[in-house]
Amino acid sequence: MNMKKVLAFFLGLLGLGTSTACSGQNYEDADVTAFAALADNPDVQLLDVRTAEEYAEGHLAGAMNIDVKQTTFHDKALAQLDRGRKVAVYCRSGRRSANAASMLAADGYTVVNLKGGIMEWQQKRRPVTKDMTEVDAFRTKSGKVVRMHALMHASIRMEFDGKEIMIDPVRQLGNRSVDYTQLPKADFIFVTHEHGDHFDKQALLQLSGSKTQLVTNRRCANMLGYGHAMANGDSLLLNEDIKLEAVPAYNTTEGHLQFHPKGRDNGYILTLDGLRIYIAGDTEDIPEMGQLGDIDIAFLPCNQPYTMTTEQLVKAAKMVKPRVLFPYHYGQTNVLGIPQQLNEEGIDVRIRHYE
Repeated sequence: MNMKKVLAFFLGLLGLGTSTACSGQNYEDADVTAFAALADNPDVQLLDVRTAEEYAEGHLAGAMNIDVKQTTFHDKALAQLDRGRKVAVYCRSGRRSANAASMLAADGYTVVNLKGGIMEWQQKRRPVTKDMTEVDAFRTKSGKVVRMHALMHASIRMEFDGKEIMIDPVRQLGNRSVDYTQLPKADFIFVTHEHGDHFDKQALLQLSGSKTQLVTNRRCANMLGYGHAMANGDSLLLNEDIKLEAVPAYNTTEGHLQFHPKGRDNGYILTLDGLRIYIAGDTEDIPEMGQLGDIDIAFLPCNQPYTMTTEQLVKAAKMVKPRVLFPYHYGQTNVLGIPQQLNEEGIDVRIRHYE
């Protein structure tokens, strides 16, 4: 046995590849089986670095898309990826993702690259999806998984323990749309208030089945003629693992008070098996945010004059102190600078497509 074979043999025993050891590669490679295990782990960030057109043709479920060939790749990656969580990256054949993995690893991320890319993935008959929503997964206190889908603007889909939960479902805003007829019927629908970018009667009908429970503020319940109305301060136990609390959401800036008057609209705290999720609705940085208690995940809006400026959102985040923050409802507001402003607070800020 020559020296190269001897070296390869001992590196194999140590679990190392010769390319990593000899080339100074700063990330790991994984075959399809190992990568599939990573993709199923809610603590791993799944990243597709192909073009948006390639992504739309089919991608791994739950993968976010940042095109490595675009000049904005580095800034977007830093804004959207948490350095404390492993990144699993892939492209078509593994070449572009190898470049992305090297860049991310140099920035302090722990990165695993899919050898052979999505081509190898599909050759092994692994599934892909054309679902264009971004998905984040979290574990509850007893280990159950909560999956959150970024639909658009203020519309959020959650999957938990076999239940489908929808928040403010709306079918169309500008050139973006969601076809709710292609999604499962909802077990629970929560509506914060009656504005058209939150309240869509047809979407509610498309999502409703015989067992669907609809919860709204009083105005929406009156407009619909049905639904369970909650006022600020009310709480509702939906089942042994799901609790809902209605909290204030309103404007405070002079000249904007008419958009969301105090006492009319709801924000919600949704507790899923101990995981506390704050959906702020349309609000500014109100003092009640400092009294919410422990919050694991927060959705905070950012588009003046209707909700918050980026400065207000940062202030609100410091009051709420969530473990993970999703700026949402942000329209054309540039929210990419928010993660850096909250870096010292230890808040994991995730930018998703909630325009």
